Amino acid sequence: MTESATKTPPVKTLPDAQTVTSVKHWTDSLFSFRVTRPQSLRFRSGEFVMIGLMQTDEKTGKEKPLLRAYSIASPNWDEELEFYSIKVPDGPLTSRLQHIKEGDEIILRPKPVGTLVHDALLPGKRVWFLATGTGLAPFASLMRDPETYEKFDEVIMMHTCRTVEELEYGKQLVEGLQNDELIGEMVEGKLKYYPTATREEFHHMGRITDNLKSGKVFEDLGLAPMNPETDRAMVCGSLAFNKDVMEVLESFGLREGANSEPREYVVEKAFVGEGV
Repeated sequence: MTESATKTPPVKTLPDAQTVTSVKHWTDSLFSFRVTRPQSLRFRSGEFVMIGLMQTDEKTGKEKPLLRAYSIASPNWDEELEFYSIKVPDGPLTSRLQHIKEGDEIILRPKPVGTLVHDALLPGKRVWFLATGTGLAPFASLMRDPETYEKFDEVIMMHTCRTVEELEYGKQLVEGLQNDELIGEMVEGKLKYYPTATREEFHHMGRITDNLKSGKVFEDLGLAPMNPETDRAMVCGSLAFNKDVMEVLESFGLREGANSEPREYVVEKAFVGEGV
């Protein structure tokens, strides 16, 4: 028997498998990772896909995919796909996903969808990206897309986390945009970054809703209050956050839109939150 005949056959890859190319742990509860991009995948910046791992069904003992919706954090021109995730100790998926390393495989269903896309907004002059925690992910994509700066004169990224270290992923991303070869010149003077912490001393404090309602963010950035004629907004966070922000936006006269009916603001409801 030849040596090749005695070798164990290679392990079968996962369905819709993509290979992990890098992983970075930002805090004990946050990490980002990049994977190969299917050649056929086309998506609009701000959309999400279903990703996951295989799990064993307790009843049947058979393997089946365990999938969750994850916003693509990389822009649509990137050769790889980036994701930004929380770690939930008892979460069915993230308790395992947080241990992935370069060379591992994940399942990625190449069918992007979502409402945080330019097509779902009416034309305007300013766009507000409003996010808590890993809700920053779709805006990490949109902030790196040239179309964002072609469509709007000003882009305001409001991001709130509990602690300062949880803001680091967004901070480094925004700082890197200034020197980006593709869009550095487009970003300059247009992107305004407004990070806040809620449980730790920071130069900007408080919830997004409070800073909008009180007018503090307008004062701090030297901006006029929201106007439905010129302002557009995108929202991504927990269900409670989304609901609270929607009320604030509607108090300014903005209306919720969708892909089929563009209006002044849109909300992503497939957010990866607690228990994932």
